[in-house]
Amino acid sequence: MTAAPLRLGIAGLGTVGVGVLKMIQKNAALITQRTGRAVTVSAVCAQSRGKDRGVDLSGYAWEDDPVVLAKRDDVDVFVELIGGSTGPAKQATQAAIAAGKDVITANKAMLAEHGHSLALSAEAAGRVIRYEAAVAGGIPVVKALTEGLAGNEIQRVLGVMNGSCNYILTRMEDAGLTYEEVFAEADGLGYLEADPNLDVGGIDAAHKLAILASIAFGTEVDFASVVIEGIGAITIEDIHAAADMGYRVKLLGVAQQTGRGLEQRMTPCLVPANSPFGQLQGGTNMVILEGGDVGQIVLRGAGAGEGPTASAVMSDVLDLARGLRLNTFGQAATGLVKSQPAMTATTAPFYLRLQLLDKPGALAKVAAVMGEAGVSIDRMRQYGHDAEQAPVLIVTHKTTRAAIDQILEDFTKTQVVEGQPVALRIEAV
Repeated sequence: MTAAPLRLGIAGLGTVGVGVLKMIQKNAALITQRTGRAVTVSAVCAQSRGKDRGVDLSGYAWEDDPVVLAKRDDVDVFVELIGGSTGPAKQATQAAIAAGKDVITANKAMLAEHGHSLALSAEAAGRVIRYEAAVAGGIPVVKALTEGLAGNEIQRVLGVMNGSCNYILTRMEDAGLTYEEVFAEADGLGYLEADPNLDVGGIDAAHKLAILASIAFGTEVDFASVVIEGIGAITIEDIHAAADMGYRVKLLGVAQQTGRGLEQRMTPCLVPANSPFGQLQGGTNMVILEGGDVGQIVLRGAGAGEGPTASAVMSDVLDLARGLRLNTFGQAATGLVKSQPAMTATTAPFYLRLQLLDKPGALAKVAAVMGEAGVSIDRMRQYGHDAEQAPVLIVTHKTTRAAIDQILEDFTKTQVVEGQPVALRIEAV
């Protein structure tokens, strides 16, 4: 070994930052053996210096300010594990690039909202930004797109990329609990962000989808154009009805380039129970990549947690130690094109759940509304009812979301539908 050590400055000593330090301390010899150079930590930074984090920090310099850490002369790579789309995380990342440092980050929000401008800055300075840990935890999906599948024209990216949502939905089905009950359970177990809407509202997963879409389709990151819908409206009745018809409910991200533009959506969908997504349980993540020549690639693994996410950070560290340098989004940032958001999504079947009042001709009125909108019925089921209303489930043939929205609005005018109907897309996977 003749190369000088690769020296890191780590900002953020939460779960992931501590995991990275543990891996470096535990696997130092292995890292040197595999890269031909040592990886060391020069300095660290966090909000509280005196907190017991269960890892030895005595060998590292301490900085209170991440921007100061990013500029240190004894730091080659700035590792940003603070989080947040703006504030100290972005300021320190910009400072690191300006000071001639490479950057490794797990910050999906920052990349989804400012990734293109940061990539332009980094590439103009001859620096790189690596971020395997920002998407799907320990699953090497960024590396798969930028390296393993680089010769393929990517047709579609699909993913269940928020373990908390997948835990809630599968727990509802397995235990027969309501959304509210499982949400409280997940929150008590520490599975949710401090702002739970980042998880259950689909925002966290949508950040990840926007990043993958940029790599897959050569476009500037366009988080603002992602259609986002959370899982808060999913009921135990939907879970049971979906299972009865051979489906499971997932918060599913889909990105594809169509003749109408780039389609990006993170919404609850029904998927076949026997499909890879349908069989995905608990907090596990899964990403499916479809390439023109390679076909379908399924990547499955832990989407969060100390070990898996730290492992993803370390994969970027080792790449830099080996001298592997790639453009941020797989090609020059100056060559990324502005996406043209698809105004309408591709057609698909939809699942509808209605509470139908027990009135003569009620079902005929519902069918008439659907017929006028050009939406045909594939399957319909009516379950046991009380004296006043009955749940009705409908699976449509392929149609547009616009047509579904129209019939949902028109249902309210029939005076035979109680409450707000539920509509979920059925995704082919």
